[in-house]
Amino acid sequence: MTIGFSSRKASVGAGASVTSVASVSCALCVVGVLALAPAAVAAQPGADPLGPGRSALAPHPSQLYRPGTQVRPRAGAPGVPEVSALSWLIADARSGEVLAAHDAHRRLPPASTLKTLFALTVLPVLPGGIEHEVGDEELLDVGPGSSLVGVQEGVSYPLSDLWRGVFLSSGNDAVRVLAGLNGGWRATSRQMQEKARSLGARDTRVTSPDGYDSEGQVSSAYDLAIFGRAGLRNADFAGYCRTLEAKFPAGGGWTFPIRNTNRLLTGDDGVEPYEGLLGIKNGYTSNAGYTLVTGAHRGSRTLVVTVMNPQDGNPSAVYEEARSLLDWGFDAAGRVDPVGSLDALRARPRSGPDPVPVARATTAPEESGPGWLAVWTVLGAAGAGAGAVALALRLAGVRVE
Repeated sequence: MTIGFSSRKASVGAGASVTSVASVSCALCVVGVLALAPAAVAAQPGADPLGPGRSALAPHPSQLYRPGTQVRPRAGAPGVPEVSALSWLIADARSGEVLAAHDAHRRLPPASTLKTLFALTVLPVLPGGIEHEVGDEELLDVGPGSSLVGVQEGVSYPLSDLWRGVFLSSGNDAVRVLAGLNGGWRATSRQMQEKARSLGARDTRVTSPDGYDSEGQVSSAYDLAIFGRAGLRNADFAGYCRTLEAKFPAGGGWTFPIRNTNRLLTGDDGVEPYEGLLGIKNGYTSNAGYTLVTGAHRGSRTLVVTVMNPQDGNPSAVYEEARSLLDWGFDAAGRVDPVGSLDALRARPRSGPDPVPVARATTAPEESGPGWLAVWTVLGAAGAGAGAVALALRLAGVRVE
């Protein structure tokens, strides 16, 4: 390979060849850079061939796209319970590690579990302290057969009551009013879609914010677990979803009681309450079947479980199958390796240049781009090569015009 200058003219003394001198010197420069750059890049944590931030032992995100049950047991780990759900997932809420899953990314109708995404999207802009009087046309488009909490036109509601109606009674009427205050049904659907993508939930398509059966509306056990985990980190969300019962305004100073429809939380209809349950959200439609995203806390561990459309046929199956998965998750703690992460598909924000490169070089940066130590190493090599070129030219008596 020959490395030369551009077509600029040069005067050479003592018969020296500019091209030959420059070729040798620039070749040394390039060799130095190429020799040092791989070492510098290899020294930084982001140079993982499997992708940024993952070690060779970490599961590849595609593992959860494989059909069937995915689990990586160690010696002595308990066997995963057999459940009839079309799709399910169990994850550690703190770390986001997926402990086991079955068809985690299978796209299915979510029913009212989609209200978790609705709350994540709208609750921050419509907190409970606001009060609103429901107008004549705000409830006109509630779908037939919807679950209702009993919102009435002409009654003034603190938004905290409407949110309790969403979480406890799965009230599509309350969702309709809140979505209207948020800019409308279509605007809320778009915002929910954007929120899902920002969280790394790529299986979800929103067409009806309340979870009502609507053409094309789908989610997955993976995505719903993301929403449930994010919700538990929001104090208002977490407070609403674990509330057992409340009083709902009926107008004229009257109220009536409402009770959470999550039987695993309340113990209703013969379902034994689960110790340490944190609630979250259940759902049902004729198209989706029974769905549930729930969480529980024991000791220092918090788990999130999603169960979608059990084929058992018993209305309580979704709760009992969630119970068995939670029991397995607590029992398997420390005895299984993760099969994925709820953060695997989440976009990482790009960070700007570090104002203190020395401090950064002593830590393990999370960015996938070259670290400052690598940058300075490569630049130093380039500078040394450039110096070699200048020295060679000077010794050869070269004058460049």
